[in-house]
Amino acid sequence: METKGYKTPKKTAGYIQVEEEFGAHNYHPLPVVLSKGLGAFVWDVEGKRYFDFLSGYSAVNQGHCHPKIINALTEQAKKLTLTSRAFHSDKMAEYTQYITQYFGYDKVLPMNTGVEAVETALKLARKWGYSVKGVPDGQAKIITIEDNFHGRTINVISFSTDRSAKAGFGPFVPGYVTIPYNDLQALHDALKDENVVGFLVEPIQGEAGVYVPDDGYLAAAKMLCKEHHVLFIGDEIQTGLSRTGKLLACDHENVRPDILILGKALSGGVMPISAVLADDEIMLTIAPGEHGSTYGGNPLACAVAIASLELLKEEKLADRAAELGAYFRAALTAFAHPFIKEIRGKGLLNAIVINHPDKQAAHTLCLELLKNGLLAKPTHEDKIRFAPPLVISKEEIEEAIDIIGKSLNILH
Repeated sequence: METKGYKTPKKTAGYIQVEEEFGAHNYHPLPVVLSKGLGAFVWDVEGKRYFDFLSGYSAVNQGHCHPKIINALTEQAKKLTLTSRAFHSDKMAEYTQYITQYFGYDKVLPMNTGVEAVETALKLARKWGYSVKGVPDGQAKIITIEDNFHGRTINVISFSTDRSAKAGFGPFVPGYVTIPYNDLQALHDALKDENVVGFLVEPIQGEAGVYVPDDGYLAAAKMLCKEHHVLFIGDEIQTGLSRTGKLLACDHENVRPDILILGKALSGGVMPISAVLADDEIMLTIAPGEHGSTYGGNPLACAVAIASLELLKEEKLADRAAELGAYFRAALTAFAHPFIKEIRGKGLLNAIVINHPDKQAAHTLCLELLKNGLLAKPTHEDKIRFAPPLVISKEEIEEAIDIIGKSLNILH
């Protein structure tokens, strides 16, 4: 098996062939089969070590298989894993108190995956709009952003501008108004509609290629929402939990979302865990029987999430991300590479934009990085995200920078 000059090892090719035969073809992974992870590294079935510069799309902020998280998982797994929400659990009680005090909200609604949390936030905003704001039944609208990524359910792709996410999946769900990112005038105009109940935004657009808005955009957007009695819904699934050099990306502008959505690194990459946080006026609009999840808030997830959140503070991962992220971007800038059009990022959520006559150049570079021991993945054809686990050391970052510099030589 050969891809753009990269010859896939025989053992690896065998696993890929089996997956191709029996698995759905809804992803296009790089030709590597991983079997082990620790800290900032993963190993493939051939025994080769790689820097993980995707981190499960920022789910592995605390590093692969962190002993504190794994210990929390295994200890709780021996006691109780699932009750369903038909009953209370001691670990659920502990978790709800811990996470609400951690982020400063009255209530938490625990879910599993990121897109489940997004769906929860959207339902919550609509319910608040009807019961508190007084929007006529069935008329609530939510403002969303072009080039967003919030998941792939039918409802969420209804307001996506990604053609590949939408083609062949209609009809779609109404009730959304989509505006450009980083455009306060467009938001101002959209908020004139009195039926708008929420504004859903990523503080930094991850899947779009780490698109960082202008300084002051989030704070001004929050102020506009407040003026129009509209909920500011912050999707911090990828940007939150220390990834950008603050606990939340919104913290860079001292913005407190009315509804906060968390996921990914809430488990340190160990299992699906997500959460929606809001104050009582919003959260208590949903009554028993109106929303739920069999696995949401299960004792195992609660134990893992507590350990994952504790780690962020104990190891000062936000500070580490801020420091190493600045160092990393400076090193990329120093390359002054002719085919790097732009370097974007905050903390350890970074990306480069490739400007090359060959439209496959970003993919080719990722294959070269793979060959040289670093895993990264292109997005939107010309962009490559660089987002290692936050536990990575400066020495390891330096080694990774050398790999990137060496690999860039393939672009000529």
